[in-house]
Amino acid sequence: VQLQASGGGLVQAGGSLRLSCAVSGRTLSRYVMDWVRQAPGKQREFVAGITWSEGIIKYGDFVKGRFTVSRDKFKNTVVLQMNSLEPEDTALYYCAVKLRGASEHGSWGQGTLVTVSS
Repeated sequence: VQLQASGGGLVQAGGSLRLSCAVSGRTLSRYVMDWVRQAPGKQREFVAGITWSEGIIKYGDFVKGRFTVSRDKFKNTVVLQMNSLEPEDTALYYCAVKLRGASEHGSWGQGTLVTVSS
C-alpha cells in the first residue's frame, strides 16, 4: 500500500486545515486508516482512525470534537478535517494503514507538516 499525505501548512490558532491521504496499491476492505502525529521532541501520538469498510471511527483523547476523519471509497482517500487548531497541534502528521486487529502499521505516508501560530 502506498500513501501520499498532503494539506499541511501554517495557520493561526483557531484556524482550520484539511489533510488528505491518497491511498493506492491494494484493496483496503480489511484495513484501518490512521492519522498519527509527532511533535518535535515528543513521541508519536494517535490522532484519529477509521475502518475502511464500515467507517468505524476513533479519536485521540486530545481531539475533543475539533477534528473529523472520513474516507472516500471512490477516490481512495482519507481526510482529516481539523478545526479550532491550537499551537499544541503543531506536528508532522502521518497517515498510516494497518490490518484490523494488528498492533503495527504496515505502511506510512511521508508526513505533512502542520504549524499553528499563537
